[in-house]
Amino acid sequence: MASVSVIEAAKRAAGKAAVENHYPKDARFVGIGSGSTIVYVVEAIKESGVDTSATKYVPTGFQSKQLILSAGLTAVDFDSLPEGTVLDVAFDGADEVDDDLNLIKGGGACLFQEKIVALQAKEFICVADSRKLQSRLLSNWKYIPIEVAPIAAARVLTALREIGSIQPALRLNTDPKQGPLKTDQAFYIIDAPFPTLLTASDVAAGKNGSGQDGIWEVEALSRAIKQIPGVLDVGIFSGLTGPQARALGGVGGQKPIAAYFGMPDGSVSVRKAAA
Repeated sequence: MASVSVIEAAKRAAGKAAVENHYPKDARFVGIGSGSTIVYVVEAIKESGVDTSATKYVPTGFQSKQLILSAGLTAVDFDSLPEGTVLDVAFDGADEVDDDLNLIKGGGACLFQEKIVALQAKEFICVADSRKLQSRLLSNWKYIPIEVAPIAAARVLTALREIGSIQPALRLNTDPKQGPLKTDQAFYIIDAPFPTLLTASDVAAGKNGSGQDGIWEVEALSRAIKQIPGVLDVGIFSGLTGPQARALGGVGGQKPIAAYFGMPDGSVSVRKAAA
């Protein structure tokens, strides 16, 4: 078992490598997510020596805004950006990452803001520790976080059970007496367990990922959940990368172009998305 100090050193190394390889020297707008590894991304930006005085950092929620401000960087809320602004890059963590760089996010209850920041960036970079790297989603992490309108929570729970979720539940505050946890949008989070998700390559090899017996392919499940009335967004990040979206006339993508993992031996493992 790797010691805590080795794990933290590896996360620091992953953050530094991600910044060295993807932070533009003349960055104007940079998305900053939350999570223990992103602390090291911000640290690496500060230590890189680049001039940050003209750069605006766009947080994905309250925690990441505090991280930006405590580092002495300039934070600007997403809804304060001038129309048409495109972020040069966005860095964020993940709860789980599969072989195709599909992600589960939302363990920290910021999935909607994390998704719109990623979708507004030319490049999205994931930085995490090795425990998050699995061959398939819902291997170690057990549920899909879903942000829902409070008025629709009960019917969304019913709809999730109908498509194969195993005991989906409203996420409660740490003090259950305070009732359901509320996001920065004052929405609720439903945590929906499903069987381990298939990748596109699994489907290409003949497996059925259309939801039969609750077995879903990543993108198919994301679409199915998003179509439920009352769902704001789904904690599955899949589909196109930023460059793929831009090639089709879009802005950015949900899927990272690369993921950096701090490994138990202190090294950094890099996974890159297919072009």
